[in-house]
Amino acid sequence: MALLAAANGVLTSGLSHVNKLLHAAGGPLLTSSIVGLYMIYGILAMYIIRKPGAAVMTYALGACIQLLIGTAYGAWSVIAAAACYAVVIEPLFYFYRYRRFGWKELIFVSVAAVPLWFIVSAFMFGYIKYASWVLVGTLIIRCLSAALLTGVLAKWIGDRLAATPYVRGFALGAERK
Repeated sequence: MALLAAANGVLTSGLSHVNKLLHAAGGPLLTSSIVGLYMIYGILAMYIIRKPGAAVMTYALGACIQLLIGTAYGAWSVIAAAACYAVVIEPLFYFYRYRRFGWKELIFVSVAAVPLWFIVSAFMFGYIKYASWVLVGTLIIRCLSAALLTGVLAKWIGDRLAATPYVRGFALGAERK
């Protein structure tokens, strides 16, 4: 969890500056194309560890690291995003009893994590002032980004890691024996 949180903390701190450039070029629509990269570490941690609290702890650690490194959007955005992802993702994996980690489950959970943060960020960053079609388009793009850059990418990375000794002590590694 700590390794994934640290890696993502560094990645997303850098991404926040890229995100600002994307917003300048295309507003919330273009910015939404990389939202999935912000979420991947909690889903990947849950896929590897498969225990209650893995996503919550990973998002909390990642937020702390981002706060220490710095972000272009401020402390509250980091805390709010991590909390929004965690409060959706953790109960969904509980619903699956921490046993179902196929492609469709990871993609579904990733997409399901989008709406809450979308609503919070729409008010936090003023997206609410945009036309309805922009908001709907933004939500759709965020869901596609979450499906591809969180769900699909986490499954792909996790499956590659499963064959290595790095995850042997975790549920994913034990499953592959």
